Amino acid sequence: MPRRVDPRRPALVTPAGLRRIVLGSSEGERLGVPATSHAAVKLPRSTGPFTRCIAVVAHADRGTLDDHAREAVAAAALLADPECEVIAAILGTCNDDAAALGIDRLLTWPEFDRLTYQPDACVRWLQQLQESLQPLAWLMPDHDADGELGRRFAVASGSSLACPVVELDARQLRLRASPSEDALRPHARVMLLARNVASAKLPFVGLGVKQAAPLPDSAWMPIAVEDLGLQPGDPQTLALEEADFILAAGNGVTDLPTFHALALAVGAATGASRVAVDDGRFPRSKQIGATGKTVGASGYLALGISGAVQHLQGIKDCRHVIAVNLDAAAPIARRADLTVVEDSGRLMKALLDLVTREKKAGMTA
Repeated sequence: MPRRVDPRRPALVTPAGLRRIVLGSSEGERLGVPATSHAAVKLPRSTGPFTRCIAVVAHADRGTLDDHAREAVAAAALLADPECEVIAAILGTCNDDAAALGIDRLLTWPEFDRLTYQPDACVRWLQQLQESLQPLAWLMPDHDADGELGRRFAVASGSSLACPVVELDARQLRLRASPSEDALRPHARVMLLARNVASAKLPFVGLGVKQAAPLPDSAWMPIAVEDLGLQPGDPQTLALEEADFILAAGNGVTDLPTFHALALAVGAATGASRVAVDDGRFPRSKQIGATGKTVGASGYLALGISGAVQHLQGIKDCRHVIAVNLDAAAPIARRADLTVVEDSGRLMKALLDLVTREKKAGMTA
């Protein structure tokens, strides 16, 4: 009988994009790691010298750039000619591989506090960079804090503004004038980009030089907006679409009191698979999937969820997915960043005990 091959085992992807399972008994083959890499080496877009630049501005989220910001960087890299430097001005620290994203020079403001609302200081920081860099254009994601900062900066600096930009080339841009009508116009000095303007997968790399660009004390202006701080909301009353951390239960979760206690201890919103909802363990409003809620949490802990196609569609926008399941070959394991092969009930109790001990230790310290 011929040897059967598990199609879910680690495989190699050839330069042509084909998935190839490597057979053999060596450690490298068993783990699906090639002895030599066949991936094409990407060359720098340009090595300079640079006589001008395009600047991309975005807020870092926990030391990394989100997909929208990466697309804005890619758009700038595709627009830049060999004499134009791609500069990314990031509010906060950024631990991403700048060169892989297409960035030639990464400027960060390490002291920036993302939990403090300080729009005047952010605008002043960009004005400082404008004086020193004189970029041809500013590109920013048209999303939340980035979009607000772009509009404030355009007004404060007297720059032309275009938003939301849905298409961009070397000569002109396309704006979404209405749901059924677009408008063409020349480039603006500040351009706020919608999603999918450019693909973040570039055929080249940048130079990846990193520099800190703090705002000097002399540049701080009187505070016009006083931040009274953050008041955390109750995760249990938060809409799943807005939750940053979700604890989700599937058919493998039967100890509901421990599940809800763990969610309360870690400050997570609760969700469920369709099977758990159909069984009556959770209300329909907690269902996650194609026929329920589509979520985009930073952290998604799936307990006892096998991962039907409909459920995977509902968590496609989540940043970090951790799956706990007794079946290592469950479909959700292919989506998860980390898979724990363990009984969900035992893991919940162990995790709850650990969190409780850590909180008590923190209170007595």
